[in-house]
Amino acid sequence: MTVRTPDPDPGWLSETELATARERLPMVYVEALPVRLDDYGRVVEVGLLYRADESGHFRYSFVSGRVRYMRSIRDTLMTHLEKDLGPLAMPQLPISLTPFTVAEYFPYASSSGLTDDRQHAVALCYVVPVRGDTQPRQDALQVAWVTPDEALSAKIQSEFEGGRGKLVTQAMAWANWGL
Repeated sequence: MTVRTPDPDPGWLSETELATARERLPMVYVEALPVRLDDYGRVVEVGLLYRADESGHFRYSFVSGRVRYMRSIRDTLMTHLEKDLGPLAMPQLPISLTPFTVAEYFPYASSSGLTDDRQHAVALCYVVPVRGDTQPRQDALQVAWVTPDEALSAKIQSEFEGGRGKLVTQAMAWANWGL
């Protein structure tokens, strides 16, 4: 389970109501893998959030957040990118918000390979180029910028929370990294 900073603006549900909803409904999230591109649009760096979990183990993750009632996907992505990367990150959202994949998390081991102890969740996953300076906010200790090879290495893959390393592999394939 991931240690999370309490959300100062929990949106449309109180913490108690959110816990109750999580027990009964799949929650919808957006997830964004920040990247830096070269002049030809190729991924040269991947931004990973480095966090400590409840047991004190350090884990990699990426930008993630709940889609709130009456909020657009575009607004939701920008809100969570700013919350996790800071106001000077300068993310570049595409004209069309088609995710590279739709991920499904379960509170137990499943065929998806993705887990979230709190809930059943469905996440729209995006690769988002970032041009500005990133400063970790919320519960991240740092934003680690690594090469795609490093992000796909066995060492870093083993340190992702909830199986998210699988999504990084899919993101790099979708972005045609290395071609």
